Amino acid sequence: MNSLQDSQQQAASKKKPKQFNVYVMIFAFIIVAAILTYIIPGGSYDRVDQDGRSVILPETFHYIDGENVGLLGIFNSIHTGMVNGANIIFFVLIVGGAFGIFTATGALDAFIYMLSRKMANKEKLLIPVLMLFFAAAGALMGMSDETIVYVAILAPMAIALGFDALTGFAIVVLGAGVGFTAAVMNPFTVGIAQGISELPTFSGIGFRIVLFVILYLAAVFYVMRHASKVKRNPELGEYGKFGRKADTSALNKTQKMTTRHKLVLSAFLINYVVLIIGVLKYGWYITEIAGLFLLFGVVMGILGGISFSGIADNFILGAKDLLGGALIIGFAQAILVIFNTSGMMDTLLYHASNALGMIPAALSAVGMLFLQMGINFFVPSGSGQAALTMPLMAPLSDMIGVTRQTAVLAYQFGDGISNTILPTGNIIALLAIAGIGYGKWVKWFLPFFLIQIGIAIIALIIAQMIQYGPF
Repeated sequence: MNSLQDSQQQAASKKKPKQFNVYVMIFAFIIVAAILTYIIPGGSYDRVDQDGRSVILPETFHYIDGENVGLLGIFNSIHTGMVNGANIIFFVLIVGGAFGIFTATGALDAFIYMLSRKMANKEKLLIPVLMLFFAAAGALMGMSDETIVYVAILAPMAIALGFDALTGFAIVVLGAGVGFTAAVMNPFTVGIAQGISELPTFSGIGFRIVLFVILYLAAVFYVMRHASKVKRNPELGEYGKFGRKADTSALNKTQKMTTRHKLVLSAFLINYVVLIIGVLKYGWYITEIAGLFLLFGVVMGILGGISFSGIADNFILGAKDLLGGALIIGFAQAILVIFNTSGMMDTLLYHASNALGMIPAALSAVGMLFLQMGINFFVPSGSGQAALTMPLMAPLSDMIGVTRQTAVLAYQFGDGISNTILPTGNIIALLAIAGIGYGKWVKWFLPFFLIQIGIAIIALIIAQMIQYGPF
């Protein structure tokens, strides 16, 4: 068994802190939504098709007799929500299964080991190079929960190089975090949010690439500044459970990059090249993207020397890892089912648009950012949050003069920025692996958290000024 597998077993064996159950909260929201059908009157707008999307006619709102939702209706809405969200749910499961096959080849682990060993003697390059890798993984494949294994590897390595556990932790978590926030081609956040908003898949990629570069450079500067302080004065460091003398024997074990690993990584990159061509030239959507990932998942499994049975087994394991997030999408859709069947959705849009109508559109976009951050506390799943909020935010943005692409940008910022500080996400489990207290993390991370919010606000204002689109 290789050293990364050892680390995985050690990480898995640790008792995770008791975390907030998002299903309980969403079910509570479903009940509240059902109760509101007896309080809030139903309403309706006329809608027209415009350039392939449904657009509300703002002057056509009128009240209607909405349908009240009873006890059985509450539970019926969950099944209906699952059915309505089936295309997104199965997209998440298929892409997750493909990533499961990719992970099982060991190519990603071998690459990280190789990169870590090569960087171990190049301290000045260690932080920017490793953070670039994790940022790219976050931006392209939505790396988030998977970082738990790499924290167990890089935290002690950073200590051995004269830094501290917080440096190694931040390389992984901030790296993946800013990539996830920029979401250049993240299929689980931007891909889903744009689909719900009827935007072309991965449209507006140029602006997100610029944001990726800005967030990455800001994160690297922040981590390197801390690492330099610790290097000069080790007493300023936070060493977590590892202490000042960390065990880095795992990195000394041999795990070579084989020809198979190189072929798998090449196929992984080719997959994204084909994806970009398909999306930009042929207008591929969720079905085609899911099919492409599945195809290349099988190809990567074959190139990695995995048997057909093994490919199927690892596909199931990969899908299983994302099953929780996929089900959240269905539960979130249940709330929308109640809102739509009762007519409350259009009533909420009417009053929200009236309240925001007097505010400049750019400031409304900033308001969406903070709203999404608040929602992320209760729905820490990026795909679940997109399924819950974008059906409301997309038409609302039309009515208040914010482009739909800007509304998606507000969503991805609100979700991504808050992931690394809200205790309802996976940050508590990650900190437990490194032995770093949540309070210490918040104190260290808070300035960068505020920096990211500042970048997000400026980006949203610019996006609205340039009418970030296509619409």
